Amino acid sequence: MEHIVEERSAGDAELAQLLEAAFAELVGRYGAEGRSQVKDRARYFVVLDEERRAVGCGAVQVFGPETEHPGDGEVKRMYVVPPARGRGYARALLAALEGAARSAGHPALRLSTGELQPEAIALYESCGYVRATPWGKYVDQPAVRCYAKSL
Repeated sequence: MEHIVEERSAGDAELAQLLEAAFAELVGRYGAEGRSQVKDRARYFVVLDEERRAVGCGAVQVFGPETEHPGDGEVKRMYVVPPARGRGYARALLAALEGAARSAGHPALRLSTGELQPEAIALYESCGYVRATPWGKYVDQPAVRCYAKSL
């Protein structure tokens, strides 16, 4: 199927719907701790449209100068609606985020995912992300897996 990945603003209505669906899925898997906000700190968002319908999204937020990884980007809220899964859309979203982060001068991208998301783990590992030492709030969360990829 034909698809387009494009940058969207934080206030985009279709993006908001996708983020709500992503949060709902995370809460379903992890309980209330699955819900966290990313909009205020994200540098950019992308949305994947399949035949003029928004079916996937992702974001990159930037590690601040006071963090363990200043200047790196962090992949957040990768999500594809269930009926559109299995078509390579998550891989296309991730590639778009990597390209945007590379163009912005980030030396690496980092991300976290949970043990209850084996499909995400498989995607990230197949795209060259390697296990990384947990940072920030993930340090004491053994069910969280952190990954990094040099750009």
